[in-house]
Amino acid sequence: MLAFYGDDFTGSTDAMEMLSTRGYRTVLFLDPPDPEELERNYPDVDCIGIAGISRSLKSEEMEEELVPIFERMLAYQPSVVHYKVCSTFDSAPQIGSIGRVIDIGKSYFANQQVTPILAGAPPLSRYTVFGQHFAAAGDVIHRLDRHPIMSVHPATPMDEADLRLHLEKQTELPIGLMSILDLEGDDEEVWERFADKQDSVILFDSLKQSDTMAVGKILWKLAQMNTPLFVVGSSGVEHALTGVWESIADLKRPVPDYTAKHAIEGDSNPIVVLSGSASDTTRKQIEVAEREGFISIRLPLKELLSMDTGELTLLSILDTTEKVLRAGKDVILYTAKGPQDPSISEIRENLKSIGIQADKSGKLLGQLLGRIMKGIITRKCTRRFVVAGGDTSGYATKELGVSAMEIAAPVAPGAPLNLCYSSDPVVNGLELALKGGQLGQEDYFLRVKKEILKTMEGKGGEND
Repeated sequence: MLAFYGDDFTGSTDAMEMLSTRGYRTVLFLDPPDPEELERNYPDVDCIGIAGISRSLKSEEMEEELVPIFERMLAYQPSVVHYKVCSTFDSAPQIGSIGRVIDIGKSYFANQQVTPILAGAPPLSRYTVFGQHFAAAGDVIHRLDRHPIMSVHPATPMDEADLRLHLEKQTELPIGLMSILDLEGDDEEVWERFADKQDSVILFDSLKQSDTMAVGKILWKLAQMNTPLFVVGSSGVEHALTGVWESIADLKRPVPDYTAKHAIEGDSNPIVVLSGSASDTTRKQIEVAEREGFISIRLPLKELLSMDTGELTLLSILDTTEKVLRAGKDVILYTAKGPQDPSISEIRENLKSIGIQADKSGKLLGQLLGRIMKGIITRKCTRRFVVAGGDTSGYATKELGVSAMEIAAPVAPGAPLNLCYSSDPVVNGLELALKGGQLGQEDYFLRVKKEILKTMEGKGGEND
């Protein structure tokens, strides 16, 4: 029914969650499977996702990454191909360019006259109104260019809330708007307003559930007219489409019951949080967990990345972590606490001194976190992990050797607990939660712990 590519890893699990919790079985792959493999191993799957890294890529690197992905997705013959972006629309002309993606999509979906964009995702407190984008930080909704996190994002600072103006810096294609007023009225009226638009790219507003449903009906109608439909947007796309599918008898699915079927055997249940996030949201989550008994350990990145001391420092970290886990305590291994942490500038200077460009730091950090996870798993201390940081999660999970995953239980919108699949028996069956820097409640790490305990007790995984 739908195949999506997520421009970062935590965003990919967000889209998977939006589909899975509505009853549409979704498997998220790290690399696109062969169509034959998909049919053989996942014959009853409704939707598939490919967890990508394009949000961290330079504009000139995007085509090399996306062309083989789009070709493989076309081979699956889905009704919809979704390029999934973060709901805060993280992008810039030089890195993670959404406009560049739209240009590439135009050549691969040549028969499609209009490329729809839906950035709003009301379940995640992300809204677009008259083209202006808004996002929550805690309980407060901010215009994107005044958002306390996104306006100062280290890689893609959002200095423009009007997404049309933001995209004009990334593509020369004309960008129109279906506003909340255009989305009012009966289905025929809304469709006529959309059909009258002459722009190559159309941005959709999204404020209320009624807006989401109206957009979903347009997207699904377009998909029936011209399969596959190529659409760009947040997990609001999945929210919109599932709302339509649930109204069609042949497409409706029963809501899943998350039970103990994915529980890891054994009574010991400590978890390890690995944080490569510098967001203030993650800082608060670390501090809440510390107050509740989690043992936090700052990762000495300078020593870990040194050719001389790297291996010995890694062994020391693993020894310390193992000792804490054997005592039944949960562990947080973190690189920074918030955007003002002085270690951020220190590590940038250190990377620069050894010839590593700033845009490659996410990959380096992610691979390091993956190695740490693999070392902990090999020592049989625990099989339950959380990785915080959208740009690092994908690299960490690849380094671990995970090939695919499915949702095991919802925890917070956009950041579920997942069950991992791997050809490596040491990794297969791992429980892993992935969260972007700005996602999750302040007690998110405690909620992950709670969901694991529920799963072990066979009480399901329902949200508070």
